[in-house]
Amino acid sequence: MSLKSVGAESHLRIPLGALRSVHHIALNVADMQASRHFYGTILGLHELAGNEIPSSLRELVALGRVANFRIPDGTVLDLFAEPELSPPAADPTVQFTRANHLAFDIAPDLFDLSVQILHAHQVKIEGEVVTRSTGRGIYCYDPDGLMVEIRCDRDIK
Repeated sequence: MSLKSVGAESHLRIPLGALRSVHHIALNVADMQASRHFYGTILGLHELAGNEIPSSLRELVALGRVANFRIPDGTVLDLFAEPELSPPAADPTVQFTRANHLAFDIAPDLFDLSVQILHAHQVKIEGEVVTRSTGRGIYCYDPDGLMVEIRCDRDIK
């Protein structure tokens, strides 16, 4: 599918229902060991190890800069070490963000169209399309500056 096939008169948007699920949630954490303990030991999430770790993240995991957990519904929680992260306010009701990015999964045949639509709406894009052994992704920003990834698995033909 291409942008031309969408039609010049249509309202440009990624087709309704094309974003199939939240693929992963990525959080910045100041203390990786404390966060691994919280999500793995206290909350009981399964920490990915060995071949479960996506090949594109294995080096960062080995360096202690990333940890990955799988939630029972299949959603992945990625923790990114940011030791210089400013602490939140002492009052826990004060809003702050530790989110790194929110990632949506899309079918491989709709990925290029989604990139074209982001460009057509002049959405701020971070870099270019990223291609990894696990698939492709593009990073953009929502109106509040939260990074959003639209990604697809590798298109196997």
